[in-house]
Amino acid sequence: MTLQAILTHPRLKLFFALSRTPHGIIDIATPMLAALLCLGHFPAPATVLLGMITVFAGYTAVYALNDLVDYRTDREKVLAGGYEDGEDYIDGVLVRHPLAKGVLNLPEGALWAGGWALLAMVGAWLLNPVCLVIFLLGGLMEMIYCLLWRVTPFRAVINGIVKTLGSVAAVYAVNPQPSIVFLVTLFLWIFFWEIGGQNIPNDWTDIEEDRRFNAKTIPVKLGLKRAGLLSLVCLVAAFFLTFLTLWISPLDFGTIHLLAAAGLGLWLLLLPVMRLVDTNDRNQAMNLFNRASHFPLSIFALVLVRLLLF
Repeated sequence: MTLQAILTHPRLKLFFALSRTPHGIIDIATPMLAALLCLGHFPAPATVLLGMITVFAGYTAVYALNDLVDYRTDREKVLAGGYEDGEDYIDGVLVRHPLAKGVLNLPEGALWAGGWALLAMVGAWLLNPVCLVIFLLGGLMEMIYCLLWRVTPFRAVINGIVKTLGSVAAVYAVNPQPSIVFLVTLFLWIFFWEIGGQNIPNDWTDIEEDRRFNAKTIPVKLGLKRAGLLSLVCLVAAFFLTFLTLWISPLDFGTIHLLAAAGLGLWLLLLPVMRLVDTNDRNQAMNLFNRASHFPLSIFALVLVRLLLF
């Protein structure tokens, strides 16, 4: 069987769906971006290769872990008719929550997540033992985040922290003693992007099911209007933190790069969230989630252009 046949096998697609691989591939750009901004140049080729394998394995494992821990609540939603596939939504490109829908079983999911987690742990240790500690902490916090679904909307803070840890680990993978100022700025940048552009609009798309099952999410507890305003505040903060992070980086960015970053932030973050605040519409929440998901990738592309062409 060829590699292409293996990668396109219907059964394997279900495992990729469990790990939300289309979204995970986009997410990989964020730690790679963090590493480049920290160093100001490309790492050694061996570090790049090992880092890419490790970060892919880590994201694949953690996304699968989310569905394993959330199995019971996701199953309740599925039985109530929730989680439609094929929507204009990046997390619905493949089957949403295949464990809950019964197309994969729990032992299969556990083996898939465990195998990728083991690979991620080996890679993290080889890069820097600090990266291993960060990965294990991220997995633990992801489990806590899932278990707080019916407890408090402040679980979103945990989600924001988890999303930053991959990038923090990437920094330590290329620089054992990074600048604390850079780390704090990077942390805040990704944290506010995650809350405003990922967590809130993602929970917005499931608000009817979440209300039915008494979930404690930001849209449910604050209401759509205030949730939209909070998303706007977070993304405005992320927009300005983009420029602070670029300024702190050892890389020099010219006016053309900063204008490009402003245009990307406007197109992928600010315009979609302003439409959401204006309409309070579920489709606009999906649109914000989809566009915001590509923001770190777009800045990563901008940094690559800066390194390769200028």
